[in-house]
Amino acid sequence: MILIGSLLGVLGMMMLSLGKQCFAIFLSQGLCIDLGFGLLYVPRIALVSRSFTTRRAVTLGVSTSGAPAGGIIYTCMFNQLIAKLGLPWTVRCMGFVMLTLFSAAAVLLFVLEKENRNPDETQRRTLLDIQAFKDRLFWRFTVANFFLDLGYLTPFYYIPTYAETELGTSSTMASNILRSQACSMVGRVMLTVFARYYGSIFSLIVPGTLSGMLCITWISANSLAKLILSASFCGDISGALIPLPPSVFSYVCPDPKRLGTWLGMSQSLTSFATLLGPPIADALASIDSHSSVDLNYLSIQLLSGITMCFGASQIIGLWYLLCTKRDRTSLS
Repeated sequence: MILIGSLLGVLGMMMLSLGKQCFAIFLSQGLCIDLGFGLLYVPRIALVSRSFTTRRAVTLGVSTSGAPAGGIIYTCMFNQLIAKLGLPWTVRCMGFVMLTLFSAAAVLLFVLEKENRNPDETQRRTLLDIQAFKDRLFWRFTVANFFLDLGYLTPFYYIPTYAETELGTSSTMASNILRSQACSMVGRVMLTVFARYYGSIFSLIVPGTLSGMLCITWISANSLAKLILSASFCGDISGALIPLPPSVFSYVCPDPKRLGTWLGMSQSLTSFATLLGPPIADALASIDSHSSVDLNYLSIQLLSGITMCFGASQIIGLWYLLCTKRDRTSLS
């Protein structure tokens, strides 16, 4: 799956450089690249979770911190090359960088998988395990992660538009605000170190709740300084919502051999939240609006904040179930 996902990601970038019509861009960027990245995400997270029994949260935080780093690198590449090479060759250069990085990562992951493979394990792995649907912990985790993801992406889509339409900033400044929010390396690494001392579940409750509260405080961001501060804090803190859930899931799944299957099933269900969140926010924001520019941002802010706070409350319920059902009082 890692090899196929890597090939699809690079193929999508190369085909994107050739696309000149809307359907071609959709097939390359929206379908090929997203399918490839989906095949990369769950096996990589499951492999890291299985390979590290101690300091798992920190390891996941470091391994997922490459995403915001890549956002910075590819943005700088695009800005520097677009005027010199044009769009097609700029995208191809980004594709060649992806090919190099994917090749190195695939080799390292294959070595890691070989070192941690159990020679006595002969059971064939499956993509679906019906027992997971009968487990209360599985559903509580999935519901919690669903609502966290439902509100997670909304600020990334609408904060730049809010800066332009409500505060009158330039498109360049709005893009810089988005980058400051997307640079979540601090949250992905530092809060996972925090999890080493206070437990993964408690460390997930804190950023989930704070992210929801910061989305609500976005309502009072009536100046550029307040918006930059709110976006930066929200980006840093919400970054922990990427590495910590897989670390928590290791307590949910009773059998480490089925960790990858259960995690893939849970992530497949919660992926619909990332798909539905921004369209739902846009539909609510368009109520009583007279144009695509005149949006009701209050509904967007409340939707994102309330859903994330509700997801954090479900993590508290998961904590209680773990302590009572499986008698795991030390969740570190």
